[in-house]
Amino acid sequence: MPLNSEIIISDTSCLILLSKIDELELLKKMGETIYITSTIHKEFGKKLPNWIKVKKLKDNHYQKILEMDLDPGEASAIALSLDLENAVLILDDLKGRKVAERLQLKYSGTFGLILRAKQEGIVNHVRPILEKIRMTNFRFDENLFKIIIEESGE
Repeated sequence: MPLNSEIIISDTSCLILLSKIDELELLKKMGETIYITSTIHKEFGKKLPNWIKVKKLKDNHYQKILEMDLDPGEASAIALSLDLENAVLILDDLKGRKVAERLQLKYSGTFGLILRAKQEGIVNHVRPILEKIRMTNFRFDENLFKIIIEESGE
C-alpha cells in the first residue's frame, strides 16, 4: 500500500486525530495533493489549511449507496476514491476499510500513515506521535500500538 502517492483522500477521523495532536502537516508531507469531500469538511468543523482541497464528487450516486452501511464521511471518501485513480484513502473505521478492501481501493489507517512517514524518513520516531494519540479519546487496540512500534524498529 504505497502511501507517498500524489493523491491522498482523508476521512474525518484522520483529520480530527492529527489536528488534535498537532500533526496535521503529516498528511501534506505524505502526498502531493490532499483531498476531502464537503461532507468530511462539515464533519471536521474547522478551518482547513490551504493545502487540503475540498473536491466535489463527479456523481454522488456511489455515496448514497455506501451510506446504507457507512457514515456519510466514510461513504463520501470512498466514493471520491472511486472517482480518482491512484489515490490512497485514509480510513480508520474497520467497516469502511472492509468496504475499501472489497472495492480493491488502496487504503491505510492513520497509524499506517504514521508508520510509513517513519519508513520514508519524514519523521524520526513514531513513539512520541503514538503517545500523543494515547492522550486523546481516539480508540485503538493496544496491540496496534505495539505492532507499529515494533515495525518501526523503535
